Amino acid sequence: MAYYLGLDTSNYTTSVALYDGDTDCVIQQKRLLPVKEGALGLRQSDAVFAHVKQLGELVSALMADKPVSLAGIGVSVRPRETKGSYMPCFLVGQLVAESLAAVGRLPLTHVSHQDGHIAAALYATGQLGLIGKPFAAFHFSGGTTECLLVRPGNGRCFSIELVAQSLDLKAGQAVDRVGGLLGLSFPAGKALDSLARESQAHFCVKPSLKGADCSLSGIENRCQRMLAEGALPCDVARYCIESILAVVDRMTAWVRESYGELPIVYSGGVMSNSLIQEHITQKYGGYFASPQFSSDNAAGVAVLAKLAQTGGAAE
Repeated sequence: MAYYLGLDTSNYTTSVALYDGDTDCVIQQKRLLPVKEGALGLRQSDAVFAHVKQLGELVSALMADKPVSLAGIGVSVRPRETKGSYMPCFLVGQLVAESLAAVGRLPLTHVSHQDGHIAAALYATGQLGLIGKPFAAFHFSGGTTECLLVRPGNGRCFSIELVAQSLDLKAGQAVDRVGGLLGLSFPAGKALDSLARESQAHFCVKPSLKGADCSLSGIENRCQRMLAEGALPCDVARYCIESILAVVDRMTAWVRESYGELPIVYSGGVMSNSLIQEHITQKYGGYFASPQFSSDNAAGVAVLAKLAQTGGAAE
């Protein structure tokens, strides 16, 4: 069997995955980086140290359940496929991947974290056939709030054009900051989703847009005021999610107006929110991955390693 190992050491999660290129099955292991109670993230030096402690354990657990011979390795080495995109935390996965590839004389594929998110969403929704065709992709996470036009790459699986983005706060940052106000642990996405579903309130939110670009900086201030005025925590959570939903709705409409009926894929941890998924799917369709493939994961990286060797493109 042809197995491909994927490694991803993001600013949130240590992730490893095995992709079986013959059966199209993925198994994965991942673990959130430890964050002190009340904190809203990690310094890069602390993230690097956490990955060093966790990555070996996760690779061992992954391979112990299914000892295999590898056909290739993929690793995310930068946040996005743009000039100057860099975070030290990705060096941990890169070092391990390059060492394994050298010892095993295995082909190694370098990808971006964003490419991995898109590939994971395509895999999880059964849409890998979109690779090689134009489609739109949303990537909403703690570090990214972007709308992308994806085309066949020149020497890569994807060629990505940024067509809209947040001009200030990222969607995941808004979620985590509001979660912090409500006493939720970091990262707060899953807990905020559950809390928001307890609310009976509905809000008519007008998204703040400049062209197709959005602004999310007002969400935290508004939620602070709501709490000061005695609003229920579940209603504050609901307002936060509906504010982000209003942005996703309007940006999706803009994609349809600008590019026609292109397929649209939604990736990143924020897009695992159940309220956002339900509304956008009902109104526009589109492809949302399940939470395990929306949040940070190495599955898409492993899939891209396979495609690079069998018809995609390696670096």
